[in-house]
Amino acid sequence: MSQQYQFQINVNTQYIEEQSEPDNERYVFAYTITIQNTGDLGAKLDSRHWVITDANGEVTEVQGQGVIGEQPYIEPGKSYQYSSGAVIATPIGTMEGDYKMIGQNGAEFKAPIPIFSLTAPGVLH
Repeated sequence: MSQQYQFQINVNTQYIEEQSEPDNERYVFAYTITIQNTGDLGAKLDSRHWVITDANGEVTEVQGQGVIGEQPYIEPGKSYQYSSGAVIATPIGTMEGDYKMIGQNGAEFKAPIPIFSLTAPGVLH
């Protein structure tokens, strides 16, 4: 059986009412991401790519090195968690993307971040 890279990504989101200004089309969300290595090989999170879409269809792409200034190496069976935020112009939006990973053998691969919603309370009935 060959060894493999396998990562599971879970996201929790939260609307930050005290930083949001709906009258100015500013909705602030925090998100906490847990990246769990469920494979048999370790890998370093090298960079991130986000696609953020608001309810008006405005798309913002964000790319950068690591996450929150770190490029964690995630061993098999371990996880890495961090929190960050996003600001969009509507009370509802989505985020999705991927992490570029560099495996312990030097192989580069993408760990997809499944789409998740950013929703201010009371918007959906």
